[in-house]
Amino acid sequence: MTTMNAIEITAPGEPEVLQSCTRPRPVPNADQVIIQVAYAGVNRPDALQRAGLYNPPAGASDLPGLEASGTVVEIGENVSDLAVGDRVCALLPGGGYAEYVATPAAHCLPIPTGLSMKQAACLPETFFTVWSNVFMRGGLQAGERILIHGGSSGIGTTAIQLANAFGARVFVTAGSDEKCQACTDLGAERAINYRDEDFVDVMRAVGGADVILDMVGGPYIPRNLKGLADDGRLVQIAFLQGPKTEVNFVQLMTRRLTFTGSTLRPQSDLAKAKIAQQLRNVVWPLLSQGKIAPVIDSTVNMAEAAAAHSRMESSAHIGKIVLAVDPDE
Repeated sequence: MTTMNAIEITAPGEPEVLQSCTRPRPVPNADQVIIQVAYAGVNRPDALQRAGLYNPPAGASDLPGLEASGTVVEIGENVSDLAVGDRVCALLPGGGYAEYVATPAAHCLPIPTGLSMKQAACLPETFFTVWSNVFMRGGLQAGERILIHGGSSGIGTTAIQLANAFGARVFVTAGSDEKCQACTDLGAERAINYRDEDFVDVMRAVGGADVILDMVGGPYIPRNLKGLADDGRLVQIAFLQGPKTEVNFVQLMTRRLTFTGSTLRPQSDLAKAKIAQQLRNVVWPLLSQGKIAPVIDSTVNMAEAAAAHSRMESSAHIGKIVLAVDPDE
């Protein structure tokens, strides 16, 4: 088979620009594998790419989709630690909304014991993002307080569980009582409905946050800095309300604050491989032991990817939205 079904972005725009198409089946380079996709995760960067605001890196597929689960069907000549028939989930440079996708072998991880293909498709993008930002960059330690904005999102539900599993005190913001309850059910000590309470006041009352994970940006940035404890770390991973605001940076010096952040997709293959190795060694055992698990909001057939994007952008979801591409279970 030399062609495959996929979902392409026909032009920058609203969800309806996502349309079914036929594309050539990818072939692997020396360090890649080809995965027959069972499920693909849906993420905010997919919507940004669809809107024309997040271009894929050079050499990556123009098809959306940054994570998937499935079966290895072809391997590059330099690949020795994976074999045809292996069931994996993988971080992708793009192309997940398709029946087949190419990705570096070093960005593939085994399906954790006890998890389904559908659950595994929810892992790579969020777990790579949370682990690299909260733990590797933010340095979260046991006993510290972390504030997670958007606690009911895919990133949020992952961050709650990981921070709780490693002994941190977890605080979150969410936009409804239902979402707040979902966050406390996952292990958050305190869920703040941002429509009713000021997270700055809540955090300052408990001594401030040692780490804040934020994807809102804009007017949240100065408020986040106020909500940090001395020596606190603000980690920025997105700017849903824009990248610009006015900040008095004197407090970074006087209170020894750190303001950092990252995006995952533009990082080098080697950097992503290092994150994958840490996840395999430290986090995958927790998944296999059932101590943490992805939260799935809904499953949508790949042909209806536009509906999945509409739900994600409505912010009505709790956890991950998954595309069923070629489910085998």
